[in-house]
Amino acid sequence: MEYIQVTKDNIEKEHICCAISNNKDVQVSSKKEWMMKCFEDGLVFLKSSERGKCFIEYVPSENAWVPIIAENYMYIDCFWVSGSFKGHGYSNDLLNRCIDDSKAKGKSGLCILSSAKKKPFLSDPKHLLYKGFSVADTSDVGINLMYLPFDEKAAIPRFTEAARHPHIEKQGYVLYYTNQCPFNGKYVPIVEQTAAENNIPFKAIRIETKEQAQAAPSPCTSYAMFYNGEFLTNEQFNDKKFLKLIQGN
Repeated sequence: MEYIQVTKDNIEKEHICCAISNNKDVQVSSKKEWMMKCFEDGLVFLKSSERGKCFIEYVPSENAWVPIIAENYMYIDCFWVSGSFKGHGYSNDLLNRCIDDSKAKGKSGLCILSSAKKKPFLSDPKHLLYKGFSVADTSDVGINLMYLPFDEKAAIPRFTEAARHPHIEKQGYVLYYTNQCPFNGKYVPIVEQTAAENNIPFKAIRIETKEQAQAAPSPCTSYAMFYNGEFLTNEQFNDKKFLKLIQGN
């Protein structure tokens, strides 16, 4: 398998794996706009040369769009190998390339969001444990921070207090999200419209800078749904799933 690193110089012609529509699609354009903001902060997006979901995306932890304290680590935004790409060792390839690059840049280790039990849109904790990761910190909502240190003396990464104990004062349904995930470009407006049509109290708050993300009230910033102040889920919704959620509350 050949791999391609997406950069500001080739981003217009390269697909971005999890959103493989044309460049005029809002999912693609919103994701690529977000990536352009982050390249100067050291963002790396490495993907298979073939179209499909096979990629790893990572950034120095001090520039990560998550509320963590992880001195001199590399933070993995997203690590996804699926479909026909599974079972061929591509996951090992991508992770090893990330490790080699991070070591070359003098980093103390890797960290990534996962969960106590497998959750959608988060890396599988069993797979990470198999790869040598350990749990660095836990939150009240089952989302964990895992890490792979390169040096046994490296400081253990941790959540901010707000991320460890997610809570907001706002009532109704409140969604915090970023354009790091391309699906938000399509589905957040759908949920907004569905809420308006059904008189459901709902507010979407787009996180637009890394500083806002690092101060967020949730361990997950790509998508974090709250209801009456309490964290509900990091799983994204279409209109039908959102209405089903409402019925359950």
